[in-house]
Amino acid sequence: MSRGHFADVSRPVCIYTIPTTGKPFVGGHVLWRRRPEVGAVRMTYSECAAVKASGSLPASWCASVCRLWRECARRLLRTQQSIAWVSALEPGPSDSHSLVRALAEELENVHVLPRTVLYIADAETFIGYEECHRQKRARKRNSKETAIALEKLLPKRCQVLGLVTPGIVVTPMGSSSNRPKEIEDGEAGFALLFPKIDGVKIHTFHFKKVFDESKLTEAGLKNNPELRVVLLFVYNSWKPGADRFLSQIINPLNEKSIILAGGYVENLTSLTSENNTEAGDSCGVVGLAFSGPQLQSAAVLLDQDVIDERTVEAAMQRLKAANIPEHNTIGFMFACVGRGHQYYKTKGNLEADAFRKFFPNVPLFGFFGHGEIGCDRIVTGNFILRECNDIKDDLLHGYTTVMTLIHLGSTKANQV
Repeated sequence: MSRGHFADVSRPVCIYTIPTTGKPFVGGHVLWRRRPEVGAVRMTYSECAAVKASGSLPASWCASVCRLWRECARRLLRTQQSIAWVSALEPGPSDSHSLVRALAEELENVHVLPRTVLYIADAETFIGYEECHRQKRARKRNSKETAIALEKLLPKRCQVLGLVTPGIVVTPMGSSSNRPKEIEDGEAGFALLFPKIDGVKIHTFHFKKVFDESKLTEAGLKNNPELRVVLLFVYNSWKPGADRFLSQIINPLNEKSIILAGGYVENLTSLTSENNTEAGDSCGVVGLAFSGPQLQSAAVLLDQDVIDERTVEAAMQRLKAANIPEHNTIGFMFACVGRGHQYYKTKGNLEADAFRKFFPNVPLFGFFGHGEIGCDRIVTGNFILRECNDIKDDLLHGYTTVMTLIHLGSTKANQV
């Protein structure tokens, strides 16, 4: 499947009527008959163009159908403005990562046309080892090849940001009410598919090597009154000067009425807005910036005093008290690799289960990483920042978890 094929098979199709003679219509599919003399045909734009070229139907009729197709597509896309996701929770054959296989199998069942994709996979198997046939030795799986294979499944104009991390937090496909899973070891991953959403802008950004403050404006992180949420991810954080480099980026953001959340990842694997997607040897910061007046968000920090089920649920109650609408909302969990089942005395999935208890219909995604970014903040419908204290927030942490909600606005207003 070549990149861009997804748009051809999954974009909305035009449903229209034509006179029928009782014979099958070449190039379309008869869906139903409203009256004996009228049938309904389902056809994509490319199929319509093929019929026009073949001369099977008058050119004027085909042109009219193409216009109807485009208008139908616009109307349908306006109703499909909720995020979708593809998740991979179990390993499979060693020829490719399970997330690539899941995307190849599930994309045609996704009823949105993604404009932005955030995918996160476990680092060990995404860039791990696979068994070579007819050889006794193992061959290293090329992470660049895996990333390219994944990107080829997506539309050409789609922004793709890909990361690998030590562990994954993922909600299984099928329903937003499915139990989210903390997968600290093993092959896993997810891809979040953001469609075009009226009133919401999502931009990727990348800072590396030398900090240039003018790039904050280019990325929509400065002089942007509608900026509401920034998801921020740091790679190669062990490099000398990484802390200073990161502080130069987040300090200006700490002054704004926005939610800032994220963490330290193992590596960057994809960023389609740039020709060179390899992370290289220097420290870098990538992320997604969400802008729009209808966005609402909140975040809470589970610090080192949160040590059991009771204190975790107390943190979830703080997040619940933000009163963020739960329809068309997504949750993020950025946790330290030092937490998880060992931190809670062998009780696994505790933080994800606590989130689901308070937000049973909000899907949760995230990772276990090498450090966390965030604090207790709320950006409500009034778009006023409410902080826990009067002093400047500390955004960089270790041995903690940051839980975040992002509400993308009501989809009901967009339906036709």
